[in-house]
Amino acid sequence: MVDLSVSLSGLTLDNPIIPASGCFSYGREFADLFDINILGSFSFKGTTKEPRLGNPTPRIAETQSGMLNAVGLQNPGIDMVVKNQLAYMDRYFHKKVIANISGFSIEEYIYCTEKINNIEQVGIIEVKISCPNVYGGGIEFGTDAKSAAEVTRAVKAVSKKPVYIKLSPNVTDITEIAKACEDAGADGLSLINTLLGMRIDIKKRKPLLANKTGGLSGPAVFPIALRMVYQVYEVVKIPIMGMGGVSSAADVIEMMMAGASAVQIGAATLKNPYICKEIIEQLPIEAEKLKINSLKDIIGVAHI
Repeated sequence: MVDLSVSLSGLTLDNPIIPASGCFSYGREFADLFDINILGSFSFKGTTKEPRLGNPTPRIAETQSGMLNAVGLQNPGIDMVVKNQLAYMDRYFHKKVIANISGFSIEEYIYCTEKINNIEQVGIIEVKISCPNVYGGGIEFGTDAKSAAEVTRAVKAVSKKPVYIKLSPNVTDITEIAKACEDAGADGLSLINTLLGMRIDIKKRKPLLANKTGGLSGPAVFPIALRMVYQVYEVVKIPIMGMGGVSSAADVIEMMMAGASAVQIGAATLKNPYICKEIIEQLPIEAEKLKINSLKDIIGVAHI
């Protein structure tokens, strides 16, 4: 029997499979399809201080091996999420969840963290830092090491829960950002977020997305995500949740060998709502083929 359990900052998961934020909402719709309690956990929809309608449509475009999205963090705001979603989540999911929060200022990150602090079911706060700092000239928090560290310190100062910083791949050196977050007190890291891309409608002669550009996800980004997880594992000592184009049990094992302690599934869930269930069922079979007795034993083994 293969031991699929993993640990994230003291939180033990039955397996490393975690649906990624933005692709699983709050889990309620998926709970009608299968028992989502088989999941290790899930990261619920990215949440901001104020309600957001998101970007104008069209905001989704397909690519040859993935998709572009420019949804724009559409969500009802942290207060409504706490009141209407988190208050009832334990009725259909009986494990700890990951709260994905975002903000356009340090104060907004602090506000969301303080709202999440008292939610017993939240085990980890995942902080998305790829939003523009409205008080810092519009530069994304996640593309500047000092800004990333500033957000990390601010959230850690008020958080009662482990804090994982979700890193943007749209940088020259992701290891610099990762190390800055670790030095500022991050308990762990999530990577990667989507890569910036675009498509053009050649008949209309204009971008397919109303926002012009969007985040690329899907199988096309897997080798890039794998490379970045591998690089970050070499410079930090905190746990990593790896993500980006993962769509099979073999991908999960590969990501863990690169250094991930747990693996998030994003775009593949939108294409196949049963993908996480299928991967969990396939993981022990794949592990046995590779003579793996415990998934914990393979974390980072590809490093020489």
